[in-house]
Amino acid sequence: MRRPTQSGFTLIEILVVLVIITIVISFAVLSIGVTGRDGALDEESRRIEGLLGLLQERAVLEGRDFGMLIEPTTYQFVVYQSRRQRWESFDAEREFRRRELPKGLSFELMLDSRLIVLRPKIERIKSDAPLTAPQLIIAASGEGTPFRLTLLREGSPNKASVNADTLGKITVDSSDKSANAKKT
Repeated sequence: MRRPTQSGFTLIEILVVLVIITIVISFAVLSIGVTGRDGALDEESRRIEGLLGLLQERAVLEGRDFGMLIEPTTYQFVVYQSRRQRWESFDAEREFRRRELPKGLSFELMLDSRLIVLRPKIERIKSDAPLTAPQLIIAASGEGTPFRLTLLREGSPNKASVNADTLGKITVDSSDKSANAKKT
């Protein structure tokens, strides 16, 4: 006698398909950023925090004053040359080179609870011409300008702020709820 053929799926086959679908959906959610996190914003704010921390340590060790020149979408580090009595570009080392923000990001700077208008740099005629004084200064003592430097994403409420007090304590705040939950 012949057994009738069974049609349908086994429980194991259904479970395997569900696992595959779950994996594909989780990759899709992570890749499109449905969580609301802005990776470029987080990365750039952490980079600035790290570079300022390095510069602060260096100022104390070397006994020199450093600064940060900020434009709407770029920033660069400078050093005060006391024998020439002027600020000069500090890009001899790769990490302190002039940097542009990723596309769609811009800066907002607050000093003493006042919004500072950031203007694009006017090209210097001579490369040896002195730079303007930086907005943020890190003194040889390790103390510095108290500030709130906010990175904004164009067309989005996401933002991240790098903050410092007069004693040089540097912190990062993010408007992203999931990033704030990780820090507490």
